[in-house]
Amino acid sequence: LKGFLLNMAGEDNNREAQRGDDHEESSPLLQVNDTKINSKGDKKTAPIVHPPAVEEYGWTADGLPVTDGSVIGEPIGRNQWNSGLFSCFGRNDEFCSSDLEVCLLGSVAPCVLYGTNAERLGSAPGTFSNHCLTYSGLYFIGNSLFGWNCLAPWFSYSSRSAIRRKFNLEGSFEAMNRSCGCCGSCIEDEMQREHMETTCDFVTHVLCHTCALCQEGRELRRKVLHPGFNAQSTVVVLPPSEQTMGRK
Repeated sequence: LKGFLLNMAGEDNNREAQRGDDHEESSPLLQVNDTKINSKGDKKTAPIVHPPAVEEYGWTADGLPVTDGSVIGEPIGRNQWNSGLFSCFGRNDEFCSSDLEVCLLGSVAPCVLYGTNAERLGSAPGTFSNHCLTYSGLYFIGNSLFGWNCLAPWFSYSSRSAIRRKFNLEGSFEAMNRSCGCCGSCIEDEMQREHMETTCDFVTHVLCHTCALCQEGRELRRKVLHPGFNAQSTVVVLPPSEQTMGRK
């Protein structure tokens, strides 16, 4: 009997030991500790991940970054003028009436047209009066002394260069080189090309002054709003309708 009791006690102790082992293995605290230990071990042995390399973009000859729409290494092309130099009456579109106004101002009062062009380029206070008065003085001096408007183009040709640079327009020198291909050999860098374009702008204003002013006016009126035009949305507040009290 004593031996039987000892065997029964040994079996109970074994069962309790197994239950204790199962409880320890299924303990969430031990699992958390194990995961922490494993994570620490992973941190020590984890490979170093380098940050992704910055994507490099090419650059054009003009110093402008190549966008997604351009091919790497291919320079961005110039935009064309909206109307030709000798398109006196402009184009038959929604700006047709404005083109006729430009043609009339260029023929009768070129000082006013030049002043409005300068005002659209730079909306600083007094831009119109400063440019218009200066142009008027040079216009009358040139006509009085030399019989034709030969002094105002020396003052107004810079506006053509400013418009061409602002909207990335094709210049006269580049158009000549594209048509005949005989002028590109004398250009070595971008700075020299810009000097040639500025010279062509001056020659255009001297030889075709009125046509140049009208072409610039048509271009600006299609791309730049007049600084005096404030296109702001107006909020209209309506009063509440008349209300009456009903009786029940």
